[in-house]
Amino acid sequence: MATLKPEQTQRAYNILKWSLVGPLLNGVFRIHVKGIEQVPKTGSFLLVCNHASNLDPVIVAHSAARPVAFMAKEELFRVPILKDVIRTYGAFPVKRGSGDRGAFRVALEALSAGWAVGIFLNGTRTEDGRIPTPQLGAAMIAAKAGVPLLPMAICGSERILPKGKTIPNLARLQVSFGEVIPAPQTGDRETLRSVTQQCTEQIHTMIDLLLEIEPSAPEKFLE
Repeated sequence: MATLKPEQTQRAYNILKWSLVGPLLNGVFRIHVKGIEQVPKTGSFLLVCNHASNLDPVIVAHSAARPVAFMAKEELFRVPILKDVIRTYGAFPVKRGSGDRGAFRVALEALSAGWAVGIFLNGTRTEDGRIPTPQLGAAMIAAKAGVPLLPMAICGSERILPKGKTIPNLARLQVSFGEVIPAPQTGDRETLRSVTQQCTEQIHTMIDLLLEIEPSAPEKFLE
């Protein structure tokens, strides 16, 4: 997958988006998206996000309105139907807690081919979708590839498919994109920590703002 350019997968992405994912997220979970104008339409960047549900990889790619190659835990690639959906949307497997060099290499290859690459900043799901232990991997990849980072917050997926559940609940989904953070100028640990903290703070601020939105607020559906 990483040797392909994102425009080479655009047709499959559009077919899946309009036939399955869009009707599900728009019609059933009433997804509301803020800040879509912040997402670069072309070129490579890192999309860093919080993580509370196995649905998040699909939400990431769908909300960005462009194919996104994202790191997803390898266990998801054993789930029927879901594995096919996330592969079409650009996912590649990563072994949790192993410092998977292969996933790091694939991320760099995808960025060099013009992809947006999605990474869950905490590395694993949390029940409330917040990021208690942000990992430095995203900042490290951004520094190595010389690409910017775009924080993204997902709110509501923790209620739809929380950890330990296989049957989804009905709940409203909200997504927000933050402000682009330039690529780290160096790869030293202090710089990586600073950039990671900036991403974390943006995501937590967006989550807080999304939680304040009244249920009666006008909804914006993705086109």
